[in-house]
Amino acid sequence: MRNIFRILFWTGFNLAIIAAIAVAYLFFLNSKDLPSYKQLEEYHPPIVTRFYSANGKLLEEYAKEHRLFLPITDIPELVKNAFIAAEDKNFYEHPGIDFTGILRAAIKNIISSSQGKKSLVGGSTITQQVVKNFLLSNEKSINRKVKEAILSFKISKTLSKDKILELYLNEIYLGARSYGVASAALNYFNKSLNELNLEEAAFLAALPQAPSYYNPYKKNDRALHRRNWVIERMYDEEFVTKEAALAAIAEPIKLQRRDREEVAEADFFAETVRQNITELYGDKALYESGLMVRTSLDPKLQTIGKTALRNAIINYDHRHGYRGSVAKTNLKDWQNKLKELSSNGFDINPWQYAAVVNINNSVVKLGFNSEKFANLNLECSKWTGKNLLKTLSPGDIIVVNNQNCLEQIPKINGALVAMDPHTGRVLTLVGGYSFDNSKFNRATQAYRQPGSSFKPFVYLAALENNLTPSSIFDDSPIEMEQGPGLPVWKPKNFYNDFLGPITLRRGLELSRNPITVRIAQDIGIQKVVEIAKRFGINHNPQPYYSMVLGAMETTLLRLTNAYSIIANGGHKITPSFIDKIQDRNGKLIYSGDKRSCINCSSEILVPFIQNNNQFVTDPRSAYQLTSILEGVVAHTKTAASIRALGRTMAGKTGTSNEAKDVWFVGYTPDLVVGVFLGFDEPKSLGKHESGARVAMPAFVEFMKNALVDQQDKPFKMPGGLKLVKINYLTGEPTTSRTDSIYEAFKKSNYKEAEDFEKVAIDTIPEPKENEAEDLNQYDLEEIQDEGIY
Repeated sequence: MRNIFRILFWTGFNLAIIAAIAVAYLFFLNSKDLPSYKQLEEYHPPIVTRFYSANGKLLEEYAKEHRLFLPITDIPELVKNAFIAAEDKNFYEHPGIDFTGILRAAIKNIISSSQGKKSLVGGSTITQQVVKNFLLSNEKSINRKVKEAILSFKISKTLSKDKILELYLNEIYLGARSYGVASAALNYFNKSLNELNLEEAAFLAALPQAPSYYNPYKKNDRALHRRNWVIERMYDEEFVTKEAALAAIAEPIKLQRRDREEVAEADFFAETVRQNITELYGDKALYESGLMVRTSLDPKLQTIGKTALRNAIINYDHRHGYRGSVAKTNLKDWQNKLKELSSNGFDINPWQYAAVVNINNSVVKLGFNSEKFANLNLECSKWTGKNLLKTLSPGDIIVVNNQNCLEQIPKINGALVAMDPHTGRVLTLVGGYSFDNSKFNRATQAYRQPGSSFKPFVYLAALENNLTPSSIFDDSPIEMEQGPGLPVWKPKNFYNDFLGPITLRRGLELSRNPITVRIAQDIGIQKVVEIAKRFGINHNPQPYYSMVLGAMETTLLRLTNAYSIIANGGHKITPSFIDKIQDRNGKLIYSGDKRSCINCSSEILVPFIQNNNQFVTDPRSAYQLTSILEGVVAHTKTAASIRALGRTMAGKTGTSNEAKDVWFVGYTPDLVVGVFLGFDEPKSLGKHESGARVAMPAFVEFMKNALVDQQDKPFKMPGGLKLVKINYLTGEPTTSRTDSIYEAFKKSNYKEAEDFEKVAIDTIPEPKENEAEDLNQYDLEEIQDEGIY
């Protein structure tokens, strides 16, 4: 018997020696060519880049992995304890490897193998998970586990436990596009980590093993069971009291998506910013560097602009009648057809698809994707001009709004832009009816003919070249040769009428084509070409006289920026979408404001902002043009809706040939708004459509809501101008109150009208010699292309 025990002892001893040698050899083999773990000491993970509006609302996020990095000192103890209890209770005691856990896993693996299961169970510590996530693959093999153990032991000697835990909590994937605990807290609960309660922290700690298996949106019971297990583990480890644990277990999983009030919706704007960031720093920085981008977007104005543009598009579409149902189906299949359209059709938000399921007497019964039924509201569907009881038939798929009024998906499209004329900051940009249906940005990418909305710049060229608002031009038929083989060009007015000799002011206010052409002849077409370049409207305009009537192409953003230069008194600006950019550490790396702050460091002197931009035009000419464009609003019938706002405004409509493009660009002293509408494939909007009828209503609606809380103020007149009372119709000086206005004249024009001195109403003092800008020496050299969109 004793011999048997001796044999067994030495057999076991020898096997143990052999096993130890085998394990040692296995460790020796796998200790070669291990990946360097030095990278863990300088951990800079890819983190999300976030765009914010000017008032701090989240606009958009860009990331390959949605991660928000937090140092361990900013991660609450509650969160750390939850993960330690769930994943590695001995984390702060073991040297990177928990031998008890390995033994437990080994036993499970033996049982699994005996049952024919191939999957191996790991006894991984948090340290081992860090090694696996950062340094090794997810391969399930003995060799990989050995390497994992070796590296875990090594980094435990090199890095502090807090550093290892920091790596782990910021790297792990927790489902819902969330990498790291900070991102998961935001995506699941719309909270920062320090706002999480016990049950929420425990839920996050329940996810690392299998985020999809415990998906709370699809498998809530599984997720709840796992979360409660974590809470029990936290109680066992004395991280929480019994009372707190029981109270937390009694709570359901309460998920909270981000509050829409905290998010700014501006898809076209965000995409433009994304393109700018990519141009500045590249794709890698955008998707991995964790930039904080504060944009110029005003969410309130953006909402107003989107609504105003959509209403203008819908109103036009309604005027041109009902085009019929979206689709037709049989009454047995209408629910499937609605589901198909809802998932694969055009985005029609906030409207919805509906099926006509029955027509009886004076009632059209509708069925919806949600399996509810309602009657079509015939009263608010009268815009169709049709008897819908006869027009519609069962099986028709239509579009209705939330009052069950008939609608249709518009074919026309457009854009709206609002800018701060003093800085060039783009406050609002709506690039189309629906970003989901078309990513094409009609504010920045659509090159279209501006029509008469370009004319102000022809008149500005005239004012720069010593013509005055009272200069007389003949509004009569004009003919121009266009070259061999081409017909004679005979530009006409909109109503094919002529007014004879009228002032330059009235020529622009009434948008007279022959006068505009004659002005270009008088000053030379090259002056108009040069001014189009200088204002960034078009960087290579051809010197054809048709361009002065708006035949060349430009974008809405370019034209709105050009009007902004007039509104600010002639200072050069370019559209800006970004106020500032900070890197992942909060360091400012880009500022959109190029102005200087004078006396800002002084404790005695009053600080003020100095505009560093050069003049694009003489401020006096800019003011004269603004005064004339105020007259467009004040004196024309088509601008009655703008006058009704009771605000100081200037602006101009534009309608291209055959009304393929319609525009309105207008401004107050502090806000410039441009509107464009047209078909994406250019074609006539209709014989009676124009900028005043189609585009101007969007401008009026925008301004009415945007300026509701702002005081009205006049345009500021620069030095070097004299206000003179003249006859509005003749341009001659007058003392009469009838048909008289106050016209601004430059000093260089005084000698041409010495009689005006006698009836001058006011004289603006000349700038002092030490003032920064010499109005007679403004820079009219061609401005280089600076990337205006």
